[in-house]
Amino acid sequence: MNIVVTNYDENWPELFKKEACKIHEILEDEIVEIHHIGSTAVPNLKAKPIIDIMPVVKNIEVVDQYNRKMIEIGYEPLGEFGMKGRRYFRKGGENRTHQVHIFQCNNTFEIERHLAVRDYLRPHKHVLIEYGKLKEQLATEFPKDIEGYSLGKEKYVKGLEQRALAWLKINE
Repeated sequence: MNIVVTNYDENWPELFKKEACKIHEILEDEIVEIHHIGSTAVPNLKAKPIIDIMPVVKNIEVVDQYNRKMIEIGYEPLGEFGMKGRRYFRKGGENRTHQVHIFQCNNTFEIERHLAVRDYLRPHKHVLIEYGKLKEQLATEFPKDIEGYSLGKEKYVKGLEQRALAWLKINE
């Protein structure tokens, strides 16, 4: 996988909406809500051009019954994929275009932390710029090493997540 970090693309929200509609049609009776998360959900944030989608469902166990339908629209089902209580799907193979992270509605920790980071970055431009520069630097340093890229971001992202969750509590 080539790691490419690009400038924000104004088309990302529309790409999210189109894919979210397809996913909503598949999970229709189970879905509670669906969110655009990750870096492509933050205007002006540099990002890998991969749309992250977070459907929230009533019952996570039922999601496995929809794997065939997700495959039909181009997704590869990968189960929990290292995160207990999640169902993960990716689209595009090596040149991934979309990732779907499904959580059950009572998994508030996972849902909140994803939304908190997104919502924190939007008004905190200095953090957004700093994070974008880090991602750009790591993509240059690890152009074909997703593990190196991810490990390089790990400490920063954990700190960012903690600040975002604290900010969320203050601003509730």
